[in-house]
Amino acid sequence: MENPTADRTKPGEPGPFFKEKRILVTAAIVLAADQLTKQLVIRDLSGSETKVVIEGFLRFVNWQNTGAAWSMFQGSSLPLAALSLVALIALIRYRHHFATHTPAGKLALGLLIGGILGNLIDRVAYQYVIDFIRFYLIRSDGTEMGYPAFNIADMGICIGVGLLFLLAWREGPPTEEEEEEKTQKES
Repeated sequence: MENPTADRTKPGEPGPFFKEKRILVTAAIVLAADQLTKQLVIRDLSGSETKVVIEGFLRFVNWQNTGAAWSMFQGSSLPLAALSLVALIALIRYRHHFATHTPAGKLALGLLIGGILGNLIDRVAYQYVIDFIRFYLIRSDGTEMGYPAFNIADMGICIGVGLLFLLAWREGPPTEEEEEEKTQKES
């Protein structure tokens, strides 16, 4: 007798998202690290205070970013939160289009999902994202040249996207046999 609660996915289709342990564990680690470090920044650094880690190279700051990457779209935190939620749902729903059949693909999606969730939580809770890692250099004239501040969630997103690009590039275009097999499965 067939078990009525058995997984009813067809061969080649992804299983239920909550059974994707590698993706979920990776996302949880990124999310926990992101939120923990942001809470430490909130506790230990006031808005204008900085903590130099490596003089002339790295400092921790407490910047409130109401925009997106590199502070683009300032003042758009709630629309960006909605966009993040749509992206998160799309990643989960269409994850089979990415290299989730490989451990590296699962890692990439976990990094992306954890990063999106980390910044989404900030946008909903504070209406801004807490950015705190800032690389900078001191020019010969004494002025500072710096890279925009970022956080652990941003790192997860960037590394996840980069890894997906590498996987797609390494995989190359499908062969004629793979295309034909895919067409037959969809029929």
